[in-house]
Amino acid sequence: MSNAVMLQGLFNWLLVAGLVSCSVTDSKDTQPISSYHDYCVLGAGPSGLQMGYFLEKQGRDYIVLERSDIPGSFFQRYPRHNRLISINKQYTGKSNKEFNLRHDWNSLLSDDDTLLFRHYSSEFYPHRESMLHYLKDYTSKLGIKVKYGTEIISVHKFDEGTSWYSHQYKLIDKMGNSFSCSALLVATGLWVPHIINFPGSEHLEGYESISVDAKTFVGQTVLILGKGNSAFETATNLLGVTNHIHLYSRSPVRLAWETHYVGDLRAFNNELLDTYQLKSLDGLVEGSLEELAVLKDNQGQLHLTLAQLLQELNVSTHAEKHGLDSQTLMALLPSYQDDNFSMRRPYNRIIRCLGFEFDFSIFRNGTKLTPVAGGRKKYPRITPWYEAVNDPGIFVIGTASHSIDHRKSAGGFIHGFRYTVRAVHHILEKRHHGNVWPTTVQPTSLLLKNILRRLNEASGIYQMFSVLGDVVLMQSKGSQFKYLEEFPLLSLPKLEDLSGHQVEPSGLFVINMEYGKNLSNVLGKNRAVTSWKDAWRSNFLHPVIYFYKALPTESEMRLRPQDWPLPRPQAIHPIVEDFLTEWSAPVSHIQPLRRFLENCLGTDLRTFYAETCFKHALISKKTPLFCQQGYLKGQGLVGNKRLWQHAVDAGLMDDCRSDTTREEPDDDMSL
Repeated sequence: MSNAVMLQGLFNWLLVAGLVSCSVTDSKDTQPISSYHDYCVLGAGPSGLQMGYFLEKQGRDYIVLERSDIPGSFFQRYPRHNRLISINKQYTGKSNKEFNLRHDWNSLLSDDDTLLFRHYSSEFYPHRESMLHYLKDYTSKLGIKVKYGTEIISVHKFDEGTSWYSHQYKLIDKMGNSFSCSALLVATGLWVPHIINFPGSEHLEGYESISVDAKTFVGQTVLILGKGNSAFETATNLLGVTNHIHLYSRSPVRLAWETHYVGDLRAFNNELLDTYQLKSLDGLVEGSLEELAVLKDNQGQLHLTLAQLLQELNVSTHAEKHGLDSQTLMALLPSYQDDNFSMRRPYNRIIRCLGFEFDFSIFRNGTKLTPVAGGRKKYPRITPWYEAVNDPGIFVIGTASHSIDHRKSAGGFIHGFRYTVRAVHHILEKRHHGNVWPTTVQPTSLLLKNILRRLNEASGIYQMFSVLGDVVLMQSKGSQFKYLEEFPLLSLPKLEDLSGHQVEPSGLFVINMEYGKNLSNVLGKNRAVTSWKDAWRSNFLHPVIYFYKALPTESEMRLRPQDWPLPRPQAIHPIVEDFLTEWSAPVSHIQPLRRFLENCLGTDLRTFYAETCFKHALISKKTPLFCQQGYLKGQGLVGNKRLWQHAVDAGLMDDCRSDTTREEPDDDMSL
């Protein structure tokens, strides 16, 4: 055998083994491929990878399609100035992983503790490069199946009678390859820059393309359109080198610490508020973006006016082509507008920082992803359980699903949508594979204990307050309960269908976390209450327990009081806010909650010592529930030598054993 043949055979073996790659230079030789998977996940950003983890863990047939060559490619460019606004709190004083996730806004969910974000960055506001490293490891360590370099350009629907929905979806990439699936999980996020067109808008620069080198702005006057985090992030980068920075938008700035909405302006980015309020040449202005016009003079300076005035002047937005200089334009414009107009001076640069929106363009031929009406039109319309309206089988996850809780909770961010993705996965498991929503079933005597545990450590209902809540289904005439964690509250009328669990006549409890409605006193005096009697006035995040005798109907959900997360219940119990967010105080938290549960269930939920249960068994017709489900069933502490001696030494019981027993006590002796 010749050396050439041997080398070719070796190369072919290495190629099959995946140890070498062969790149095709002539695209004509590449034939489009077609494949089928039960699930297609569109996008390998954080939400796509989170869903990939759950599908991989359950052994489902899936593929994650990513147009870039790495996971989380959005973070290659954004945020433009490198720092994330998601906090990375390293220390909480506790070792409970679930509790610590309340203050870890970057980690995705998994069973691998090495994939907690604190192992990738120690900074409170991490760099985006740390997120790229983290997502790469998350993908590889968990074996998530991602096909890179696959840019989907169209999504079609076609009939398929054997499929889950009697139709399937075909995704076609720009190379002509097609991927068919029965369920499509859209995790593309918001990545298309939001652009508003008005006369002269072509003179604007975009957040997505501006230079991040502050030296290129030295001595310039800058106008930024927008007042969100991207606008202030850009302004903060330029504060030390510019003459003036003005921010212009439709609405006043909204501060996250005032609104409790993490997407509003964060303190990390708000340095310009100081220079504005302390009169250092920077400022904020409100007005309609659609009514603006920008004129460029022959010196390259940009003048702001109103489109209506521009029409009356009959001046082109490209005034420089007509030889109009700055002085000529400034002399021309004031006669048509207030001479105290805030932005009457020309700008060197105008930067558009208006955020991003969902890419609807790829959905065609029967797919019906449409924008939400009104102020949330950058998001697709979805049901409360994250399925596309009028298009069963398409689920929107991650940032693009934020229409459900926009400006209310954290569903547009990793620390929120990692839980909503898990909820969607539970729904898929029930609908397609017959696996009911995970629950624990326990005797009612343990109800108070379970609720308190969740209130004090659960991260899902803490991060996704008023969106995800725990549901307790009372069963067997109130003698036991099923506990469902993190169910989408707006989907409560559909609970039986989505979860696979039936609601019995004994009723149900819903455990929710809520902020108070008084946003006008966030840092003022008397901003918090401390007495359990004033729990209904709590302003900070606090638990609220709802009791229903039956599932709320869709009509009741639709007609619920304004700003209520749920319809009016048969009974409601707010637990007073706590400065430490620890709801474990015997008088302020536990006792009021116990009495509320007892009132709803008509039973005594107190706990008793074995001696008291014994007395009740002798003198009462009906022993307390705790005694029925514990002591009378032979449950309780089992005595041993050490525990017995401790009780005697503490004076809790008499040492009535014989001398022989005292010398050799039985390790299994019952107390």
